Amino acid sequence: MEQTEATPVVPLEAGAGPENPPCSACGEPLFGWIGAKTGLDGPVRRCESCGLAIVGEPGGVEAALHELDSLRREDLVRIDNRGSVACALGGAGWTGLQPGRRHLFTVEAVRRLVAQRDQVVKSVHWRPLAGLVGTWQTLLNSVTFGRNVALGALREVPAVTAARPWQRRIDALASIVLAIPALLIAIPVELAGGLSRRGAVVSLRLELF
Repeated sequence: MEQTEATPVVPLEAGAGPENPPCSACGEPLFGWIGAKTGLDGPVRRCESCGLAIVGEPGGVEAALHELDSLRREDLVRIDNRGSVACALGGAGWTGLQPGRRHLFTVEAVRRLVAQRDQVVKSVHWRPLAGLVGTWQTLLNSVTFGRNVALGALREVPAVTAARPWQRRIDALASIVLAIPALLIAIPVELAGGLSRRGAVVSLRLELF
């Protein structure tokens, strides 16, 4: 019988270096994900271990926890889930890529971050309506020059408008004409995400050990 040689496994640590700084949540190297885009503070790197993504230069654990705490409402933290099906589908058009955001969280990244201050994620709840809206906007972002145009007009969500007036007119028209078709696609996409624990928006309850 012919023997096949096993494919060598390269640990993530082998990629560490100046271009791949450590993840604030788990310490593994961050790798390039999205280049610099209008409205963001720099290129986006992501961790292949816990899923955390960071816009621009990492600020360390304290900066990540500070931004996480800013998302707290009473005893819940609500995040746009970078580990969602919508994010995997949308990529650079994902609605969670908003001006002013530095840390793009996953449930696993939150678990590892809060463990560093003696907390645990007690429960995770999918937010189907909020997730559907985010998935809908992600799909619309794939056909517009700007990002989050529809939500920027309907809600207090930071939008990145297109540079030129004619592009902004096309974006407005596309957001109206394609709103229903995008919704019809978004419903099964977000349903699949929620049922597989990869919903676009989730709330997490944190407790001390």
